[in-house]
Parts: sequence; C-alpha cells; structure tokens
Amino acid sequence: MHETYPLGLRVAGRLVIVVGGGPVALRRVGGLLAAGARVRVIAPDVVAEIAALVARGAVEHLTRGYLTGDLDGAWLVHTATGDPVVDAHVAADAELLRTFCVTAGDAEAGTAWVPAVARTRVDDGPGAPAGREVTVAVTAGRDPRRAQRVRDAVAAGLDDGTLPLRRVRPDGAPRPGRVALVGGGPGAAGLVTTRGRRLLATADVVVVDRLAPRSLLAGLGADVEVVDVGKTPGHHPVPQERISELLVEHALAGRDVVRLKGGDPYVFGRGGEELEACRSHGIEVEVVPGVTSAVSVPAAAGIPVTHRGVAHGFSVLTGHEDVGHVPGGTDHTVVLLMGVTRLADTARALVAAGRPATTPVAVVEDGFGPRQRTTVGTLADIAERAAHVGVRAPAVTVVGDVVRLGPAWTGDAASTTAGGAHTPAAPAVRVS
Repeated sequence: MHETYPLGLRVAGRLVIVVGGGPVALRRVGGLLAAGARVRVIAPDVVAEIAALVARGAVEHLTRGYLTGDLDGAWLVHTATGDPVVDAHVAADAELLRTFCVTAGDAEAGTAWVPAVARTRVDDGPGAPAGREVTVAVTAGRDPRRAQRVRDAVAAGLDDGTLPLRRVRPDGAPRPGRVALVGGGPGAAGLVTTRGRRLLATADVVVVDRLAPRSLLAGLGADVEVVDVGKTPGHHPVPQERISELLVEHALAGRDVVRLKGGDPYVFGRGGEELEACRSHGIEVEVVPGVTSAVSVPAAAGIPVTHRGVAHGFSVLTGHEDVGHVPGGTDHTVVLLMGVTRLADTARALVAAGRPATTPVAVVEDGFGPRQRTTVGTLADIAERAAHVGVRAPAVTVVGDVVRLGPAWTGDAASTTAGGAHTPAAPAVRVS
C-alpha cells in the first residue's frame, strides 16, 4: 500500500481556494498562479505580497474568515491559517464536497500533499512546441526537508546532463535536427562543461573522436547511435569530409547530433569546417567550448603555460607546422599538440630559430589518463629521452622556462593529477 497516488493537476482557468493569508499561503498562491489557476484567497489579513497581487487583479480576496459554503465550485483547496480548528473545518467541508484539500498545518488532516518540485525547460528545437518542461515531484513520507534534498539532487542532474532529457516520443510535425560541436576537454569526464553534458543527454546521435571523454558514452541510452570517427597518427579511417557529411545527413533526417571532440572544437579540432558544412545546409549549430589540452594537460603535470616573472605568453602549434615563426626566447612558452613523431625535427627547428639548446622541455603523455607520465629534458636531448622511455601519443610537449616549475623537473617523487591522485613521476633526471 502507498500513501498517495501521484498525479499532475491541470488547474489553468479553474478555481482554487487558498484559506489563509500568511507566508505559507503566499507560496501556495505563487505556484498556483504559475500554473494558470484562478485563485481566491480567504483571510481577514494577508501579507503585503498577496495584497499586491490582489491590487493588480491577479488574485481574488475575501476579506474575512472562512465560512462553510466558501468551497463551492473549487477544484482544489489549500488551507494554511495556522489555526488547527479552522484548518480542520476547511478539510471537513472539502471532504463532503469531494474536493481535494491540502492542509499545511497537519498533513494527516488533508487529502492531498504538495511535493517538492523541480522543473527543467526542454528545448526540442525548431518546430517543437514551445515552453515544454520536465517536471519532477518528490514526496518523502511527510518529511519535507528530505523531499527538498532529493528534489535538489534531481534538479542538478537534469541541469548538468547526468540524467537523460532526450525526447523519445515524437511531438508534432517532423522538425529539422541540430548539431552541437562539443569540446570534451582532455578526456576526463569531470572536465566537460555542464552545457556539453546536457546536450549529450538530449542527443539522438553522437559522433565521437578518439581523444574525447569516451566514458560519457556509457551513460547514453541504448537507442542513441554512436558513430566512432576516431583518428590515430597516420591513420584516418573516416576522412574529415565524410565526418562533416555525417553531421549533415543525420541533422537533415531530423536527429539531434553531438559532435564530441577532445579538447576544444576550435583549437586544431577542425570545428570551423564542420560548422561551415552544417550552416551551408541551413542546419542550426551550437559550439560548446572545451578545456583545451594545450593548457590543461601541462597543468595536470604541474606546469603553468604562463607564470609571473617566468613566461608572459604562449603559442600553441601542432607538430606538423613550422615552429620557426613563433616568438623566440625561453620566456615565451611553446605548446605542441600531436607532435610526438616529429619531436626531434621540432627541437632542431626551434634551436635553429634562435632558442638555446638548453631550453627546458616536458612531454606529458595521456594527460588526466591512467598512464599519465611526464618526461623532461632540453631541446638538445628531449627526443633521445622520449625515445628511451617509449613516449607514445597522445602527448603534449611544453617548451620554455615554465617547465622548471613542474615537479618532474624539480625531482619531486610524484606529480599531481587534477583528481588529486598521484602518478609516478617521469623517469627523466633533472637537467640543469
């Protein structure tokens, strides 16, 4: 047996009586007005907020105490007078009229309870009915504070995308799909933005990269289509042109698509090309920035890319580009993405462009991942050191004096990851 049979009531345009004019009654009036109810307050005195609603015609007010017969025509009654005798009188009259009654002072005396409510707006895109929302109502055995805590936890999960919000039942005429280019950060699920998580929770299709936070895929519904377009160095099974075509095809078929990338869509993520492809077909596109690996992976190894008195700027390049055109000097940090295979060539090019061969270098593998490791050296020997310990992609290379600030350079026993855990320090020795 259950104490209640949960329902959602449509009270728009229907008469609801609120007996009492204090703060509790005010909360009831506010919720009822938001649902479109016709509200009549019965109380000798009311708080200023209710008086203001009465003054502008939003609420009716009988300026007296409750009398039998006042509930005629009401679909629902709330009594919150603070007087147990009056509240019991109202509840008894409501019972005779077969009208549900919420009794604020004594839940046992009433025939209905007001739950703790969480509401989240749902945007299903062009052509979908406007103003739709997901509503969660929580009751907790007459323990309102427990209900509120559960409600707040559910609301947070709806807002941050950890709970599913994807439409399942088609509503109205077919509509065009949308595309979201979501930056997944360096691969740790906790570093994805709240907006990115929420879009994943509503996606019909997810087109995912190799370095994206793939652990998030486990939380998707079984009917969400996942398209793996992951690339490895020198092996691109799905060319970029085809990836853009996939986004367009699914969106034109009316599906909401998330393009889940590692890092940020606009930092060597080719997000601009995908945006252009979608917009050329009239598809709505949203770009959700991500935490770029260029900054976050060095940070995971304890290396800031700028530091007062050490480095005043930084440049981000891929290992495929000419590094000779970046500002010189060890006080300007160079961050290299996707540059493991050409590390020796890059180091020589930087020295040829004027950087000292003694410039510190750190190679951070698998930032935020289970095999995170930092290898340090100088432009003169980093390629040899990396080869000796078997450095593998994905890795981010940091060049400049800021490397000296990291624990791998100073010889600390461990380097700290973003989650507070510790991984073995780099096997390289301190270079001076």
